[in-house]
Amino acid sequence: MRMKAPFLCMMITALLAWGPRGAGAQEAVVPAKDPDALFTSPDPVLNRNKQAAYHIVKDLLEADHWNEADRWLTAEYHQHNPLVASGRDNVVTFFTKVLKRTPKPVPEKMATPVVAVLAEGDLVTVVFPRVLKDPKDPSKTYTTTWFDMWRFKDGKADEHWDPASKDIPPGP
Repeated sequence: MRMKAPFLCMMITALLAWGPRGAGAQEAVVPAKDPDALFTSPDPVLNRNKQAAYHIVKDLLEADHWNEADRWLTAEYHQHNPLVASGRDNVVTFFTKVLKRTPKPVPEKMATPVVAVLAEGDLVTVVFPRVLKDPKDPSKTYTTTWFDMWRFKDGKADEHWDPASKDIPPGP
């Protein structure tokens, strides 16, 4: 089969652009130096929502104070993670009974690495670096990103998204 010149030029350009970096090369995902500073906004509504997201990450996900989930999550808490059923009580059960997480002291400053926090309208997205084992060489690791996104209602998370699938454990 004979290739037409424009198509061949496009293929050569694409291969050259790929260059020596190849499919395995990447730049590491680097967290912000001060993740706490990312959870503020001059807009009062965005600030309230970012602060609630901050406490979800720091108090619930990091320190496992799931007994305080009612401060940050609505009772309905609509869940789009396929591993956890909707409803605040189901989320609490997942972390405390299924994952068997127990409370630790809430840190003064967040220890969880965070790349970025984005807020628009009633949504807040927190982007985390994630370190995974290289499936081709388990002695090596690589970085990628994980995210959690919440829709807020009256200062509490009412809906949640993340990239989890049934074969990928919860992150970050």
